[in-house]
Amino acid sequence: MSFLNSMRTPFAAALLALATVAAMPTTAQAQASAPAADAAAAPAAPAASDASATPAPAAADTSAVPSVTPAASKETIENPYGLGALWRDGGWIAKFNLVIMLIMSMGSWYIIFTKFWEQHKMLQSAQGVGEGFWTAGSVKAGANTLDDGSAFRYIAESGLKASEHHEGTLVEQIDRHTWIAMSVSRAVENIQSRLSDGLAFLATVGSTAPFVGLFGTVWGIYGALTQIGIAGQASIDKVAGPVGEALIMTAIGLAVAVPAVMGYNWLVRRNKTVMEKVRAFSGDLHNVLLAGKR
Repeated sequence: MSFLNSMRTPFAAALLALATVAAMPTTAQAQASAPAADAAAAPAAPAASDASATPAPAAADTSAVPSVTPAASKETIENPYGLGALWRDGGWIAKFNLVIMLIMSMGSWYIIFTKFWEQHKMLQSAQGVGEGFWTAGSVKAGANTLDDGSAFRYIAESGLKASEHHEGTLVEQIDRHTWIAMSVSRAVENIQSRLSDGLAFLATVGSTAPFVGLFGTVWGIYGALTQIGIAGQASIDKVAGPVGEALIMTAIGLAVAVPAVMGYNWLVRRNKTVMEKVRAFSGDLHNVLLAGKR
C-alpha cells in the first residue's frame, strides 16, 4: 500500500502533463483558424461591396436622363447714378447749369432748321428768277412773277422805287446811276443781314457750351469731395458715383456745342451760295434799270 501510495502522485502528475500536451494542438488549431477566418472574411467584404456597387450603373443611367430646369431670371440692377440722380440730388447751381444748356441746345436746333428752310426757299426763288423774271417785258411785270416776300422781289421793288422817285427830291443831287446802285446795294445788304440772323447765337453756343458743362463738372466734383470728407469714407462707391454724375455735365456741354459748331459752318457755306445768286441778280437788275427799262 505504501508503494502504491508513493506511485500515485507521480502517475497523476504524468497524466496531467499528458492531458496538457494533448490539449495544445487544439488551441493552436483554434488560434490558426481565427486568422484564416479573418482572411476569408476580407475577400468576402470586397465581394459584398462589388455586389452592392453592381446596381450603380442603373442609377447612373437614370441620372443621365436630361431634366428640364426653369430658366433663371436675370436680375436687372437699376443704376443709382445718372442724369435723374443728378437732377434729383444736385443743388440749384447744377440744375441752373442744366437748364442753361437745355436752352442753348433748343435754340441751336431751332436756328439750324429755320435758317435751312429759309435758304431752301431762296434757292427755289433763284430758279424762278430765270424762268419768269427775265422773260417778262418790264421790270415791274417781272417783279410780279416773283413770290411775295421773296428776297429777289424785294431787291427788284427797291430798284424800281429808286428809279421812279429820284427826280424832285433831296437825293436829286446824286446822279441816277449812283442812287440806283446805292438802293440795290442796300437791299442786298439787308438780305445778307437777314440770312446771318442767328448765326452769332450758334457761334456763341459752340464756343461757350463746353465751358458751361465743365463748370458744372467742377462744381459737382467739389460737392462730391465735400460730402466724402464730411462722411470720412473714401470707398469706391462714395467716389465713383458722384464724380461720374459730375462728368455728365461735360458730356452734355459737348453734345450741345458740337451740333452748334457744325450747323454754323454748314449754314455759312450755304449763305455764301445764296448770296452769290442774289448779287448776280442785283447786278443785272442795276444794269437794266440804268438802261431805262422799268
